[in-house]
Amino acid sequence: MSSLNDIRISALHFYLTAPYPCSYLPELQARSQVATPTFLINTPLYSDLVQHGFRRSSTYIYRPRCDACNACVQMRVLARQFEPNRSQRRAWRQHANLRATLHPLEDKEEYYALYQRYQRARHPNGGMDNDDRDAYQTFLLQSHIDTLLVEFREPFDCARNGPSEHAQDGQGKLRMVSVIDLLSDGLSSVYTFFDPDVPRARYGVYNVLWQIELCRKLDLDHVYLGYWIRESRKMSYKNQYQPAEGLQNGKWQALGED
Repeated sequence: MSSLNDIRISALHFYLTAPYPCSYLPELQARSQVATPTFLINTPLYSDLVQHGFRRSSTYIYRPRCDACNACVQMRVLARQFEPNRSQRRAWRQHANLRATLHPLEDKEEYYALYQRYQRARHPNGGMDNDDRDAYQTFLLQSHIDTLLVEFREPFDCARNGPSEHAQDGQGKLRMVSVIDLLSDGLSSVYTFFDPDVPRARYGVYNVLWQIELCRKLDLDHVYLGYWIRESRKMSYKNQYQPAEGLQNGKWQALGED
């Protein structure tokens, strides 16, 4: 941590958690290094921490520090140089009718209903599929840094089904919600959930492409996609967005597509 700004970092404390089961490589035990107190971590300081491998979940700021494993690699896409491949271009065209609007962190019944459907369809028995409203709000709607929420809606005349009971009149069918942190050098993708019931939809791919485009419009350099884990199918897709860099042995290095 010596390369971080000493004045800003001096007020923080770092501790290691006890070992716990790894979420991505179930046969292994994981540990995290946690930065506290979180209320002192503003956007500039968090931007530095992200560049050194940290992420956040709610207001919990951490990075992997496992005893016998370094599989988690913090990854970022070089937004200015990014070129979509053929499959990604198809996904962009496929969902070109989505309309994105930016919002502060806020709670809506419509969001929570979509979140529940997504978790139950995509992550059954993963723990989060049983999140109550309080757990959902704690996970996604708490932040001490600059964070925005993005709605992606499909016009009703394009949607396969009409307005739901939670739809906002005249705004279209809610298809996806994304929470994004604004950093000094880019964007950090916090969490995205989407409609799991649309056949052949590629909302996740479209969302990453949209964040890269937003990053360019803001004249920023990087989109941080969290940890890339080669051995985890849930995480291995991330290096399809090229060019990309991974934080390995304390240095950002080119991370090619497998």
